[in-house]
Amino acid sequence: MKKTVTAFAPATVANVSCGFDILGFAIDQMGDKVTVTPNDLQQLRVIGISGDGGKLPLEPEKNTCSVAIQAMLDHLESNQGIDIYLEKGLPLGSGMGSSAASAAAALVAANELLGNPYNKIGLVPFAMEAERIACGSAHADNVAPSILGGFVLIRDYHPLDIIPLPVPQNLFCTLVHPHIELRTADSRSVLRKQLSLKEAVMQSGNIAGFIAALYENDLALLGRSLKDVIAEPSRALLIPGFYELRSGIQFLGALGSGISGSGPTIFILSPDQKTAEAVGGKAKEVFAQIGLGVDVFVSEVNKRGAFVI
Repeated sequence: MKKTVTAFAPATVANVSCGFDILGFAIDQMGDKVTVTPNDLQQLRVIGISGDGGKLPLEPEKNTCSVAIQAMLDHLESNQGIDIYLEKGLPLGSGMGSSAASAAAALVAANELLGNPYNKIGLVPFAMEAERIACGSAHADNVAPSILGGFVLIRDYHPLDIIPLPVPQNLFCTLVHPHIELRTADSRSVLRKQLSLKEAVMQSGNIAGFIAALYENDLALLGRSLKDVIAEPSRALLIPGFYELRSGIQFLGALGSGISGSGPTIFILSPDQKTAEAVGGKAKEVFAQIGLGVDVFVSEVNKRGAFVI
């Protein structure tokens, strides 16, 4: 067994407007790192966390890294002890899959430490258990793309059916992170419990169009399909500047925009890097006008997913 393994897992955009709870994609460069080391105590220990401002728990039953690894060890019927050190590169409550990236990096590192008993898709159910701890729901639209990279469709959860999707050429994403924290539980609490038949048909058409666009490399169709009638109408009200930004980028050539995960981060897809950067500049202007700090990131879609460093 190796003495120490460090892995990196990227940030993600979940839902992707029309794909509520079933679609996500990975972002390049931004993410979390987790280092794991075996111990002889037959227990998991979170020995340190940096970059979280002291907000994340060290208790193994509450930390997403240790919960994910424990789920994997339980499946293996192993009592191997592991020490865990987490380096947060993502802001908490940002809508960029922060808890998912921690769990994904922890699992990829621990899997390597144990001799790789699982392939990447096999790790996803364990990461979902960490999401259950983090936000009360064992969803995979963040953890699956963080582990696998690219676009990922979760067709069903019972049984889990994960489908990697193609990534169109030259597709860029601008992430706009306003300086507010929006808890996933709070963001879920505002969702409506029922949809009309008309809304269900509209959402179905948009997700079908979006997936067709990925396979056809049709960015115009992709842009037309970036419409959400389930979550966005309720959640946008919790994000200052959302509609001002959408209006501000209307004529810059972006394909479309939406809420990343449960927010408050806003994602904008563009057909090239120049457009994505212009959109980022406009975002800074918009949020300066409303007096709210903002971070802007421009990235290609990450096709690699989590990996051992």
